Amino acid sequence: MLRFELDTDRRDQFVDITERIEDACRELGLERGAVLVHVPHTTAGVTVNEGYDPAVATDVLGVLGRFAPADAGYAHMEGNSDSHAKAIATGCSQLVPVDGGRPALGRWQRIFFCEFDGPRRRQVWVTPLRG
Repeated sequence: MLRFELDTDRRDQFVDITERIEDACRELGLERGAVLVHVPHTTAGVTVNEGYDPAVATDVLGVLGRFAPADAGYAHMEGNSDSHAKAIATGCSQLVPVDGGRPALGRWQRIFFCEFDGPRRRQVWVTPLRG
């Protein structure tokens, strides 16, 4: 398993980590198979979605904000219950196929770290599955 850290600078944001995952595939020597991209946090997630138009990430963050508004009167006293709900909605792991030593993604797809309780220093774990 390979681990890397990243810093976020806003409470809610999508950070494109596709190149970091490509680097991890090279470092792990993975030519073909898949990688499990895992975020070990309860207020963050990981997803694969469009990376060409940044408005898509903005729109998705807006949808998630309406799904779990920050000020909805939650019982959890830490003030980040909306972050937990958004992390559940996106999920903490993605299985990404690898071919030719690179993530096998569609034309517009990118891999995003999803921050819902930042800014923070976070970790991403990449586990190779050889095939």
